[in-house]
Amino acid sequence: MTLDADVLVDRRRLRRKLTFWRVAAVLVLAGALIGLFMQQFDPRARAHAHIARLAVNGVILDDQKRLKMISRMAEDPAVKGLILSINSPGGSTSGGEGLLEALRAFSEKKPVVAHIGTVGASAGYMIAIAADHVVARRNAITGSIGVLFQFGDAEKLLETIGVNMDAVKSSPMKAEPTFYKPISPESRAMLASLVSDSYDWFVDVVADRRGMDRSAALRLADGSIYTGHQARELNLIDAIGGEETAKQWLVDEKHLDEDLPVLDWKVEDGLPGLPLGEAVAGFVGQSVVATLFGQSTIAKMLFPEAQMLDGLVSVWHARGVGNATNTGGPANDKIRAGSKDC
Repeated sequence: MTLDADVLVDRRRLRRKLTFWRVAAVLVLAGALIGLFMQQFDPRARAHAHIARLAVNGVILDDQKRLKMISRMAEDPAVKGLILSINSPGGSTSGGEGLLEALRAFSEKKPVVAHIGTVGASAGYMIAIAADHVVARRNAITGSIGVLFQFGDAEKLLETIGVNMDAVKSSPMKAEPTFYKPISPESRAMLASLVSDSYDWFVDVVADRRGMDRSAALRLADGSIYTGHQARELNLIDAIGGEETAKQWLVDEKHLDEDLPVLDWKVEDGLPGLPLGEAVAGFVGQSVVATLFGQSTIAKMLFPEAQMLDGLVSVWHARGVGNATNTGGPANDKIRAGSKDC
């Protein structure tokens, strides 16, 4: 009995020791992970000299928080330069224009280099050429310089399901085109004028930023997409490579310290202490409102990305954003209503 009791006591002691060391190991690991996280994402880690990295992924929207952050970066003495990391097929025309202007203002104070990863087309390419130097992967997709206004005609579908749409307008061109009837010649002419004006502006931006004659920019502005290799041959970009190539340009040409770390700058979302609360609530609220009350409700229900791209947009393909292998198709090109693509 005494021997059994001693063994039992020893086992309990051993179990307590194992529990202690397991808890200690977990705490040490958690502390290390938290330290690494804070080093990478805590704004205090950006207090020392560094090269900023701004990632633009997916659909480009008119993001005032991001524009203000770029302005802060330009004034921050710790930021010595900027790597613009792009993986976007484009998006809102006004969003692209806003980023273009913000990046050009930044470049007047500090050097900017752009890096196109998988895709940087349309507005994605537009913001790339805001940089002082453009680098792309050899097989990246870029270009898509051109303008398109997309709208849908669901008249036959509505007739089939027994829905009759009508409207009282102050004038014939108000809220044209609509998805419930064919477009009129007058509306088509109006849209053609809109497209032409935006197209001319986009071509002028390319010609100015790439140092081309306008005639040369026009030849490339037929909506074609190009690999990084083709874009280099056509003077649409400056070099082939990855982010390390982009950073090396800052070192070689702008004389930044090669040992400077590259740190991410991200727009802060959510409420303090509850980072997901505001984001989730905003997503749900936006989805409900857009589905119930937004323009072209049927198109939005079929293609959720249309919720973000009403109005003037500059995008290669909205559906399958960020997937270079998704080339879309007739349905993808025609159903999304009320958007102009560059």
